[in-house]
Amino acid sequence: MKIFKNFNISKKYKNSAIAIGNFDGFHLGHKRVLKTGKYIAKKNKIKFGLLVFHPLPVMFFNKKIKNFRIDSLKQKIESSKKLGIDFLIIKKFDKNFSKTNAENFIEKVLHRKLKAKFIFISKNFKFGKNRAGNINLLKRKEIFYNYKTQTVSPLNKRKKIISSTLIRKKIKNGEIDFANKMLGRYWAIEGKVRKGEQRGKKIGFPTCNLDLENYIVPKVGVYSSIVIVNKKIKKKAIVNIGYKPTFGKNKLLLEAHIFGLKKNLYDKSIKVMLTKFIRKEKKFKNIIQLKKQIKKDIDNSKK
Repeated sequence: MKIFKNFNISKKYKNSAIAIGNFDGFHLGHKRVLKTGKYIAKKNKIKFGLLVFHPLPVMFFNKKIKNFRIDSLKQKIESSKKLGIDFLIIKKFDKNFSKTNAENFIEKVLHRKLKAKFIFISKNFKFGKNRAGNINLLKRKEIFYNYKTQTVSPLNKRKKIISSTLIRKKIKNGEIDFANKMLGRYWAIEGKVRKGEQRGKKIGFPTCNLDLENYIVPKVGVYSSIVIVNKKIKKKAIVNIGYKPTFGKNKLLLEAHIFGLKKNLYDKSIKVMLTKFIRKEKKFKNIIQLKKQIKKDIDNSKK
């Protein structure tokens, strides 16, 4: 898969089919769009690519929004490769680009730069300055710029339309099983293990600590999980996402106790996949109570 950081793509990737959007999370609805796009591209003997924006526009316009993403940019790139996308355009969403009006985006970017032949968007897709562009504008311009606008019917799960917005809501509510079903995979947080206060090790339950960075914050509490270390070692674990109230802390942290793994993982890359919500975070009177509860959590996670 070829990756471009701007609209100056090489000739072999022009005259292609392109899906445009945030594609945050690559859920089952996204995968339906990509499957259709790949089919049409193959049928017309052209390439199929994605155009995504970084940072997400909502995070650019509202700097107060910090924890919002379902997936990191790295995860988005890896998913694109696995899904067989021919090329990925990662356009930096900045002040200058945000001023591009919708008609100029169609003419100067989609037509002149990319020479797109098929454009895949969601029915509620908005683009251009003040979000003035939509599917109707794209369809009106087809005759002038020789492309076809394509939409794909959304997918439903439990009578709800699958969307990144709904998945974020379910993750925040601790409904990780429903979120995972809509994603078609386990939702995962990736990062490098950082050194903590080693309190877990002192009480017999060593943990790997991760910062949540820009990820959406799940419901605070304890989860069953699967942890992958350096893309090789795969182990079950319990994860606490919270503020460690028993120790009087107030910084949000992910702590994973990995079963049967004793090696030092500081600065190692790990992937933490949440599989089941076990309980809310709570404050214990003493360490003995905390240890008893951790043992119960481990038993529950193995069921």
